[in-house]
Amino acid sequence: MVPEATVADSIAVGQPAAEGVPIDAETEGSQTPGGLTAEVPFRPDIVSVAARVESFEAVEQGEQGEEVVAVEEIVVFAPVEAAIGPDPEPPVIRERDRAEIMVEDTPQGDYLPRPLPRVMAVANQKGGVGKTTTAVNLGAALAEIGFRVLVVDLDPQGNATTGLGIDARTFELSMYDVIMRDTDLEDAIEPTSMKNLFVAPATIDLAGAEIELVPSFSRELKLRKALETVIDDFDFILIDCPPSLGLITINGLAAASEVLVPIQCEYYALEGLGQLLRNVHLVQSNLNDLLEVSTIVLTMYDGRTKLAEQVANEVRTHFGAKVCRNVIPRTVRISEAPSFGQPITVFDPSSRGAIAYRELAKEVSGGKA
Repeated sequence: MVPEATVADSIAVGQPAAEGVPIDAETEGSQTPGGLTAEVPFRPDIVSVAARVESFEAVEQGEQGEEVVAVEEIVVFAPVEAAIGPDPEPPVIRERDRAEIMVEDTPQGDYLPRPLPRVMAVANQKGGVGKTTTAVNLGAALAEIGFRVLVVDLDPQGNATTGLGIDARTFELSMYDVIMRDTDLEDAIEPTSMKNLFVAPATIDLAGAEIELVPSFSRELKLRKALETVIDDFDFILIDCPPSLGLITINGLAAASEVLVPIQCEYYALEGLGQLLRNVHLVQSNLNDLLEVSTIVLTMYDGRTKLAEQVANEVRTHFGAKVCRNVIPRTVRISEAPSFGQPITVFDPSSRGAIAYRELAKEVSGGKA
């Protein structure tokens, strides 16, 4: 809609009709009973309708020199958009702009569906905050909903691999071969016991990749190139990054469009967050302009302690809508599940942890939580 000031600023009250522009098919304006014309620039996408009649008083001199108060009326036409010609094409919203709209313009915890596929790096350089646990269990919960999910294990410890029931002795190719030997990622992907859930496994060999990558050409983009060959086969790709800010983590951030940051509800977990955000900004500026921190998950939340509540409030104050409404509680069952090679949604489907990750999956995917 055209602001009212556009019409108001255009009205030339008191100008003779000869100096104005007559109202016809190409001019919209206001006309007084005395034949005056209010001049308004022609807008092909605007038509006018009479909105209201306004009156004003003018003091004039009569024939004998006395003051005469004359009341003039003017019909004010309000601009209304008209459907002239074909409908204009909708504006193109880049993926990054779409993400900013979702984060900034929606209430806290209300996530809008994003276009698929989504590549999310689960990253936090502090260890023990629940990165692998979140990657495995969130992936399993998304697969349970019906999404095709790939968990890419970039941690040399390989905990996401074993947590999904994959034995290191049962596969030949790993993420080390994909990154260092340019093996097709499709050949390294292993199915899990869950429908729709797959994993690209890691071994301890990946620990040497940090040093071996140093002299490599385009070393920061190895994973991105590998993912390009399989990205259309999955709805979600969750990259489990190691607890560091080295080249392996940089590969994960360069390949992703979103960063999911698990934060343990304790003070130490907040200290390294600033450095992680600076690194995300560096990657965004130099390697991947679509990268953005879209999701922050509060993990190991113990409602019995004031500290957990204080940390949660602090994080929500600083990051607002990026913080998921659903928090992951500290439970023994979540800790036990990896020893059986199962996500919590399979190990104990009715536990508090399983319910929390299911609700988190709905929230992250844009469904109703």
